[in-house]
Amino acid sequence: MKLLRTIRLDPSDTFVFERAADPGEWAVSGAFMFAHADPDALEGKSRAAFRGGFLGVNSLGWSTLAQIVEASEADRDALVETLGRQLYERLSAPDLAAARAAAQEEVAFAASLCDHPGDTLIAVHRTFEDGAIREAFRSLHPRGTRKPMRAFSFLEVESEEEPREEVDLLALAQPKPSE
Repeated sequence: MKLLRTIRLDPSDTFVFERAADPGEWAVSGAFMFAHADPDALEGKSRAAFRGGFLGVNSLGWSTLAQIVEASEADRDALVETLGRQLYERLSAPDLAAARAAAQEEVAFAASLCDHPGDTLIAVHRTFEDGAIREAFRSLHPRGTRKPMRAFSFLEVESEEEPREEVDLLALAQPKPSE
């Protein structure tokens, strides 16, 4: 079986997110972290996590990329247990049984993203459309067999669709009213 682990190709996650996941943590999509958030009100690092972060299960930190790795049934069971405990103890799930059931679903979804060869990287792009969170995933396949992997050694990209980003550079250059 294959599951997702966080990976850090450069230090940018430590600047982009409020809390960066540690490299090598088991990861899930993490969209549930925004279930009760107002996406229009998200700003800065919270918005970055919403738009493009995988959740590291141990730290509840964020990672821009997740890597597909081989895992055992024991790894999967430990991941479900750890995520269940996090949902119950830190995220207010009503009871441990409900938390474990939710964790099972999250881990199953993460595993469903792993139908690519090992070492493939996965990126997520989240949007809020028609009252629901929508996720699009892209896979980045290693070019050649070089190790260690570097950000620019990935060439081939597969995606449901290309995420549409519109950035108003002129507006970003304007001073904020409080400045």
